[in-house]
Order: sequence, then structure tokens, then C-alpha cells
Amino acid sequence: MKILIIRFSSIGDIVLTTPVLRALKEQNRDVEIHYLTKNKFASLLINNPRIDKLITIEKSIDEVLPELKKEEYDLVVDLHKNVRTLALKTKLKKPTKSFNKLNFQKWLLVNTKKNHMPNVHIVDRYMETVSSLNVKTDGEPCEFYIAPENEIKVHEKLALSSSNYVGVAIGAQFATKCLPIDKTVEILKEINGPVVLLGGPEDEAKGDEIIAQLPTKEIVNACGKYNLQQSASIVRQASVLLTHDTGLMHIATCFKVPVVSVWGNTVPELGMYPYYPNNPELFSIHEVKNLSCRPCSKIGFQKCPKKHFKCMMEQDLVEIVEKINRFANFTDEKVR
Repeated sequence: MKILIIRFSSIGDIVLTTPVLRALKEQNRDVEIHYLTKNKFASLLINNPRIDKLITIEKSIDEVLPELKKEEYDLVVDLHKNVRTLALKTKLKKPTKSFNKLNFQKWLLVNTKKNHMPNVHIVDRYMETVSSLNVKTDGEPCEFYIAPENEIKVHEKLALSSSNYVGVAIGAQFATKCLPIDKTVEILKEINGPVVLLGGPEDEAKGDEIIAQLPTKEIVNACGKYNLQQSASIVRQASVLLTHDTGLMHIATCFKVPVVSVWGNTVPELGMYPYYPNNPELFSIHEVKNLSCRPCSKIGFQKCPKKHFKCMMEQDLVEIVEKINRFANFTDEKVR
């Protein structure tokens, strides 16, 4: 049976499809899996042994449509479900299974604050899409495969005083998902071990500013210096990852790295919290509850619509510090 899986973006969403790939491969005989995504996310999947063929596009499905038609798929599994995937499915004229995005329930939660979302992780909802193939969740985390040439020897490369370090993902696609710099600084000054800041080139200046405010702390700014697979290698070796609701949070779960997640305008009820089905003790969620304005979006904004940014400004920083130090097995001499 030849199956085409479709998920174009983004980092976290794609990583969260990997349990489906594993289930299809391990629970069915003679299944061939092709995966269609965008070029810029290929590094998330290129080394995944569950995928027999990775197909990528830059912008348009027309770039690969002739190739896809030749494959004669038995089934198209649409885990993205948008206008582009609808057009593709129409042109392929093959049997399809499509992910239920629950857009109306998400709209209700964001716009009326009434929660009608099922208490089900998005991974399990992805799995429901292929339930007719007699596959089920195996209880294992997501998967991310790093090419040997992208493995980073962190202790040597970053010259850390200890291999027991805290990874900190300081960025996110939208500013309302991110702690302000001063709040991040308050947390990091109470961390008892080395810190590695992670993010893209757009986060490098923020990392430099954090370091400038903590001149006596052992902090390395790795933002923008490593590709996604190399950053994943740094995450894999961390004792704990402090992160916002972002892609690196989901990558950390692939390696069973403890996750301390800080939530701003988005909420875990949308179903994309850290996926540790059998190990809930490996993650913590930190959010300011009972705000009438939250969630203000299912993705985010570049500025707080209410201009007060209470969802981040009122975070319990002491609780966050205590959780980080506990996960990392640091001493609590600085924890207040």
C-alpha cells in the first residue's frame, strides 16, 4: 500500500506527525510512505527511516504534481487540510483521509473563550485520521533523526564548564508567545548552571542583550549559529529545555528532554502541549490563568492587542526557576 502524507508546515506541526508515520510502518506490513512538505522544513524529515520518499515544494503543488500523479497512490492522508491540499487531492483523484482541524471549536475558544475543544492531544487527533487502517497510538514520543554530520559536541564546541546545561529557546514566530527580555533575564540569573540560548538569526540580538544584562553568568548565545538539526542536537544534550510554545519544544520531546514550557497568548487546550503520553512528569506548563483576554489568537501577534501583555508579565517566575533547577538536578541554593 502506497500512502502520501501531506503536512506543509510548520516545525512543531510536522514533528507531531511522526508518531503517525511510526504507527503506519510498524503496525502494517508492506506500507510505502511518501511525505510532502515545504523545502524549508525538509531537515525535519530527511533522515526519518519511516519515510520511503520525501517530496518538497517551494511554493506551489504544481512543482511536483506530475511526479505525484505517476506514483498512483492508494491513499492520500491530508494532515494539513487547507485550500492548497484540497486542490491537490482534487487533482490526484485518489482516496483520501483528512485531518479534522476543528476550526470552529478553535474560533469559539479564541473569540468567546468557551472551550469546546476535545481533551485530546493533536497527535491523537492525527492518529484518528488513519484509524481505518487499524493503527493506534503506541504511547511513544515524537521522532527526530539527526544526521551524523550535524551532531554537535556541545561541551567541546561551546566550551561549557559542565555538560549539565539548560537549553533556552528564546524565540517564537510571534512576539506574544515570548517572554519579554527582562523576564527571561530574571529567570536566568537564578539558574544554577550553564545556559545555552537557542533560536534563529532573528533571535541573535535578543540573545546578546540577555548576555549583556547577565555578565557574570555562563551563557552561550547559539542563536543563528547552527542549522535546525544542529540546534536539535544541542537540545538533545540539554538537561532541560526552557521554551515558549514553539517548534523546539516539540523537538525536545523526541529525545525525552524535560520541558519547562511558558505560555503567553496561546493555550494548551488547543492540543499542542508537549507530547509525553506515558511520561507527563517530564514537562511542566506555566501560564497565567483566568485572563479574560486569553487566548487572543490560536497563533499569535507581534504586539499584545490589549497593550498590557499580562499573559507574560504576570508569570510566576519563581515557580519556573524551581522547575528548571529541579529538572536539571541543580542545587537549590539560589532558588528563592
